[in-house]
Amino acid sequence: MSTTTDSATMTKAVGSAHTRVEGVAKVTGTARYAAEVPHPELAHGWLVLSTIARGRIRSVEDAPVLGMPGVLAVLHHGNAPRLDGTYTTPFGPPDRGLQLLQDERVQFVGRPVALVVAETSEQAREAAEALVVRYDEEPHDVAFFAGRPGMYTPEGAEQGKGDVAAELAASAVVVDARYSTPEEHHSAMEPHAATARWDGGRLDVIDSNQGSRWVADELANLFSLDPDAVRVRSEHVGGGFGSKGTRPHVVLAVMAATVLRRPVRVVLTRRQMFSLVGYRSPTAQRVRLGADPDGRLRVLDHQAECLTSTVHEFIERSADFGRPLYDADAHHTVTRVVALDVPTPTWMRAPGEAPGSFALESAVDELAEKCGIDPIALRLRNEPSVGPLSGLPFGGRNLRGCFEEGARRFGWADRDARPGVRREGRWLLGTGTAAAAFPTLSAPSTAAVTAEADGTFTVRITAMDIGTGARTALTLVAADALEVPPDRIRMRIGDSEFGSAIIAGGSMGTRSWSWAIIAAARELRDRLVPGGAVPPEGITVRSDTSAAVGALPDLERHTFGAQFAEVAVDLTSGEVRVRRMLGIFAVGRIVNPLTARGQFIGGMTWGLSMALHEEAIRDQASGGHVGADLAGYHFSAHADVPAIEADWLDDPDPHDPIGIKGIGEIGVVGAAAAIANAVWHATGVRHRNLPIRPDRVLTAGAGGHA
Repeated sequence: MSTTTDSATMTKAVGSAHTRVEGVAKVTGTARYAAEVPHPELAHGWLVLSTIARGRIRSVEDAPVLGMPGVLAVLHHGNAPRLDGTYTTPFGPPDRGLQLLQDERVQFVGRPVALVVAETSEQAREAAEALVVRYDEEPHDVAFFAGRPGMYTPEGAEQGKGDVAAELAASAVVVDARYSTPEEHHSAMEPHAATARWDGGRLDVIDSNQGSRWVADELANLFSLDPDAVRVRSEHVGGGFGSKGTRPHVVLAVMAATVLRRPVRVVLTRRQMFSLVGYRSPTAQRVRLGADPDGRLRVLDHQAECLTSTVHEFIERSADFGRPLYDADAHHTVTRVVALDVPTPTWMRAPGEAPGSFALESAVDELAEKCGIDPIALRLRNEPSVGPLSGLPFGGRNLRGCFEEGARRFGWADRDARPGVRREGRWLLGTGTAAAAFPTLSAPSTAAVTAEADGTFTVRITAMDIGTGARTALTLVAADALEVPPDRIRMRIGDSEFGSAIIAGGSMGTRSWSWAIIAAARELRDRLVPGGAVPPEGITVRSDTSAAVGALPDLERHTFGAQFAEVAVDLTSGEVRVRRMLGIFAVGRIVNPLTARGQFIGGMTWGLSMALHEEAIRDQASGGHVGADLAGYHFSAHADVPAIEADWLDDPDPHDPIGIKGIGEIGVVGAAAAIANAVWHATGVRHRNLPIRPDRVLTAGAGGHA
């Protein structure tokens, strides 16, 4: 069959709205997630988690449990397979949190201390709940607060120029305010799950993750296996948001499968996810801004603090947000961290930028108020021509266009700048805005494209679709690169055997994967003879974008956006209702408008939830969570979400083959700040601590800050 199509009759797929190619499979239940793939002789593992925050395991009394119905094994530090911890990862030293069941130490509440494996999930759970583990408890420290002892500055977490003290002294207008955000959790709809089995000397794993090749490589390192002896598949993933890297469940599933030599599945409960898959660290932030009377910044000083665990260092780099955003004569940003007896935090949608934008964009709004300048005008007055700290030119920057278009569509020109003057019955009304920015990243990836004998094309790439619509977007990219309709593309993803590719994270997945697919597709087109036959085995071309990505010019690369919100506040009940939101973004070329709009609206909804609802509370006495479930951890429900509009400007990246920058994170950036600024406009009260709960609204009343 011919492999070509008359290009004159082709309509470009990229840029047109397409429903998800796997949509029917998902809504009919035929799409299999990690916990649903059937296996013969499948055994089930259930985790036993520590109940103390610091100490040692004195004993694991497994004998009674081993006699319970269906129980096959109880793995603990006394009998578990040994793991290697001497390797390095693309992100640096290995996560010591994956050194599971290797010794008697306990570093936080919720640390796995045993895995019970049984014939059924119900038997495993009953036995796990019956297992007695005795501890020698030690004093713990889980208290996080601003300026607490033990804070240190990690390498690369501080940058600056100019004399902050001198410029503050010379400033006519100064803002010096402190902000805080709480611990927040991803709560992906699909719980983390993995099934591991040995097949002819090879380890075969089905897992819910954000990077199958990366998980496969880590498992090979942990278990001292040849990388080619490990296969990890993740065809469908029900949300990740940064939480689905290599996690304890998959390591323990492999351990149990190795011991029992039969397939073993481990699925985390919602409560277990609160301690085992990471979270966003709470932050304490101080922002100092100094300006001339006309609002021109002389000083931008953003100091942020966060926590990490004693097991593995992860930094929520909130202060980084302002580095590319505004110019100032003295510009200083630093993030400090303290190690506590808590689980390790991790990447969570817009890591650093989400909490950092709340603090800085709230402070910028306060400065505009003090200067008597419109908040948008003040932001645009401080637009940099080059990177404020790097001095590098921008690889595209249209924040001004986002604000101008957003202001026009939101009706900003009709806004009365005075706070607390708009009322509708018992409701005080207000509007607010904030800037958004997120780095544009690229990473090397490989792909293989095969021309099949039947006239279709198969693309194989270890890309991941964690609910974003990446599978569909890549199908459209491949169709245009091959100059064929999308229905002639078979997109196969999520299999580590397809080769090296970047994870789904950092808003760089679709950009990086598309580059690899385009490179392979173009070479394949050059090989094909127009109208010629394809042999039965097909013709395959493989690409590797390492050299191309490495040759990118050194520029400040970011996406930008402007967030707008209108709120209604009832001072008698403390209720805050978001009535409408608008986001305008400059994020490169949009591959699929249908799924892209969903990404933006999802991020903005996340920002609303961050502003008004989400807050994990840690009990200081026990070191564990209070209400570690979706009843105790509040997030936005449908009734909380108003009409949300998201749109974008034409903003292609000239250094990308089709102009992509990335969209996954920026929707949440600045959204909480826009809502907080709107609450101030409604009430005259600055809320500097999230979430803006009803009790905080009632305590603050009208005027001042909370």
